[in-house]
This record gives sequence, structure tokens and C-alpha cells, in this order.
Amino acid sequence: MEDYPKVLNRLQNQCAKREYCSSDIYKKAYSAFDGDRELALKLVESLVADKFVDDLRFASAFAREKSRLSGWGKVKISYMLAGKGIPKDVVDKALEEIDEDEAHRRMVSVLEAKYKTLEGDPQEKFKLLKFGLTRGYGYDEIAPVVDGIVKRSKI
Repeated sequence: MEDYPKVLNRLQNQCAKREYCSSDIYKKAYSAFDGDRELALKLVESLVADKFVDDLRFASAFAREKSRLSGWGKVKISYMLAGKGIPKDVVDKALEEIDEDEAHRRMVSVLEAKYKTLEGDPQEKFKLLKFGLTRGYGYDEIAPVVDGIVKRSKI
């Protein structure tokens, strides 16, 4: 088992380099302290108090990154953040930071790129809808876009 100051210093350095949520830091601390739950919780509380760890800051950065770079929809981002133990109110605040217009353009771009790989497939529309849903977009959001893409290609 590592001593507390050494683990604290190591985790502070990690948190200074990139964002972590409290559950990820807890797992690292728990492992470093060989399963000592109380010591791990104490360390996480210390990092949160010193602003090294902030779940809202983490969730906001995660949401922006996954929306812009990975082309994920709000549904998938929400599920992934919930899986990291981020409270729903924090997830909702983080999702508000996503630029709606940019996210829509990214969704259209992702769907158009996928359609090129499906063109000519008898189930192209179904597969494109399914792909959009797995990317975390809502059906009402992707259905009109998919219809437009498929119709344009048939002209």
C-alpha cells in the first residue's frame, strides 16, 4: 500500500493534465490503497475540495468532445456519463453546453458518410436509422435526415 501523500501527489499531477470524474479518481485511489475505502474517499474529497476534480467540469468537457469529435448524440453521451456515476442534474447541465447547430451538422455529416457505405443495400434506410440510434441520436431527430439522404440519392 502506498502512503497517502504520495498517492495524493500522483493523482493531483494526473488531474492537472486532464479531466477526471470523481468515480474514476476513486477507483485509482482505491487501487492504490489496496482496497481501503475510507482512505480512497478521503483522498477524493480532498481533490474535489482543492478543485482538482469537478464532475460538472468533467461532464461538460466530455459532452463537448464526444459531440464534436466523435459525433455522438445526447442520448449516448448521457448514458456514458451516467455510467461514470455522474448525477442526472450535472449531466443535464453538461448537455446544455453542446452547440445544437454544430451537433446537428455533425449528425448529418456522420449519417451521410455512413450512407455512402450502405448505398445499394436493400436495407440501407433501416441500417442508417439503426446506425444513427447507436450513435446516440433520437429517432425524431434522425428520421427526417435519413429520409432526406435516401431521397437525394434516388434522384
